Amino acid sequence: MTKKQMLVFCTAAFLGGILGGIFSAQIFEPRSAAAQKPNGVNAEEFLLLDSIGRARAGLGLDAKGEVGLVLRSKDGNRTLTLSPDDSLAIKLVERGGRILWSTP
Repeated sequence: MTKKQMLVFCTAAFLGGILGGIFSAQIFEPRSAAAQKPNGVNAEEFLLLDSIGRARAGLGLDAKGEVGLVLRSKDGNRTLTLSPDDSLAIKLVERGGRILWSTP
């Protein structure tokens, strides 16, 4: 094979590789899926845990099906509860169950 034939062969191989790569990406590339309407996330409860696994906050339903948001202090002594279904919509409770503060 002469130098000229080798140059033509290498050029053809190079261009063929480039064109093959471009066309194969167009032919075999998976088409992107059309965006679908999101359905959301369904759960009965969401918990926020601290580094040792204690629940510090929660959003969920109680046994009666009433919704509420509960926040606990770092030491677990106080709990702030927000529930539109409860007679006291917002209340701050100590560990023993005594209500420290509330509002209807």
